[in-house]
Order: sequence, then C-alpha cells, then structure tokens
Amino acid sequence: MLNPAEVSMAEQLAGRRVAALVAKGFEQVELFEPREALEAAGATVDVVSPEAHTVLGWNRTDWGDEVTVDRRLGDARADDYDALLLPGGVMNPDRLRTNPKAVQFVKQFFDDGKPIAVICHGPWTLVEADVVRGITMTSYPSLKTDLRNAGADWVDEEVVVDRGIVSSRKPDDLPAFTRKMVEEFAEGQHGGAGRRQAARASEGQGRL
Repeated sequence: MLNPAEVSMAEQLAGRRVAALVAKGFEQVELFEPREALEAAGATVDVVSPEAHTVLGWNRTDWGDEVTVDRRLGDARADDYDALLLPGGVMNPDRLRTNPKAVQFVKQFFDDGKPIAVICHGPWTLVEADVVRGITMTSYPSLKTDLRNAGADWVDEEVVVDRGIVSSRKPDDLPAFTRKMVEEFAEGQHGGAGRRQAARASEGQGRL
C-alpha cells in the first residue's frame, strides 16, 4: 500500500498530458527517466515523433532501443497537451530543428505559456523556434554560443528554471532535472498565452 506521501506524489500530475517530442537518435535515458518520473506523478506521456510506429534511440555511444510512437507529429496538436518534454542527443534535435512542423509544435507550447523541460542538446529546437530570447537557461556546453547568440542568458548549472522552462546540461543532471520538471509541470501554465512574449519585450526595451 502507498503511504500518504507516495499517494500525494502519484497524484501530483493526475489528469495532465505531456508530449515528449523526439526524432531518431534521441538520448534514450533523457526520455526514459523523465517519462518514468512523470508517470509516477500521475501524468500521461505521449511519445510524439515525425517517425511512424517506432523511433530509434541512442544509448550514449551506440544505437539503443526502439520506442513506440504514441502520436505521429503530423497528427499531434499542442492544444491536446499540458506540457512538453524535449530530450537531447545530438541527432534528435538536429532533425527536429529542420522540421517546420516540429518547430511550430514547440513554439505553440511557448506561446501558450505551457511548461517546457529541455535537456542536453534539446534547446537547439527552441533556438530554431526563436523563443529563448531573455530566458535564463543551461544546456550541453557546446550549445552555449548558439543560445547566447539567440538571446538566452546561458549559465552552467545542473538545473535552471525560468518562466516555466526547465533546463539541464547532461544525463548526470537527470535527478535534479526530473524533480524540477515535475514541480513546474504541476504548476501548469505560466500566466497564459502571451506572458512570455511580454516579458521578453520588456527585457528587450530595458537593454536599449
């Protein structure tokens, strides 16, 4: 039997639906561990992908497991989800950022103020969606210049939270990443549609 604390944790995200957007070559531990934490908190997690039926993961130094695709990207709607998970891996976000449907899918979550959790090389897709300006975040170190050039305030920390965007650097950061992800996803939308854009605009004016 679950004790009261475990029951509370299991109900933290009850009724919430999360999209985990991945393409071939996603770092599988960065999908598996966050998905397990979300499901333990009561969320339903759909693997969304441009791939049909299954998508192949990457396991650190070699190809990993085939994962079932719950929703083909072309059939997925951001409106059907409460939050977005963006795992890393090098190949995965590189494929996603060249896919206009993936970029628009990600941008819709940002525009609607919904929480986003992103790790490792995952921020490449956020950069392509042009949504990181004025956001404090971290990533795998090799993305530092890309994020700064796109207007983000890049920092080297295991987990960073800014306006509902949770970011971490690498698989070693997963314990901190998953804890903050569940907290932010439980909080829900951050002020509704437009709040993030308004914050970015005011910050931009302050730098003039």
